[in-house]
Amino acid sequence: MAELNHTIVWATDRGASAEFLAGVLGLAVGEETEPFLPVVLGNGVTLDFAQAGRAHKVAGQHYAFLVSDAEFDAALERLTASGTAIYADPLHRTTGINGMFGGRGFYFDDPDGHNMELLTRAG
Repeated sequence: MAELNHTIVWATDRGASAEFLAGVLGLAVGEETEPFLPVVLGNGVTLDFAQAGRAHKVAGQHYAFLVSDAEFDAALERLTASGTAIYADPLHRTTGINGMFGGRGFYFDDPDGHNMELLTRAG
């Protein structure tokens, strides 16, 4: 069986992007392991934020996070307080929260336009 261990998230300001996502999820940014700034998720997977330069342009990616109802509510409150737009669909056509898979979910952009998703039930 294979398990995801880490993935690189390219950012124009890796510190700001790592802090943004860690703040939304109620996590801390890990210790820098050059050239990465990690955000460690509860299942041990790390998102390794890397500084984009001329060789690596930031292309928007999609990252989905399965969270508990309490974590969902806390993240929604943080994003709403910061004025971050919340969308019910991945193409950002409808604002609000969806009810996919019998749970709740929403999408939002990080500072570099990565399409982030929080959901309470997976399909």
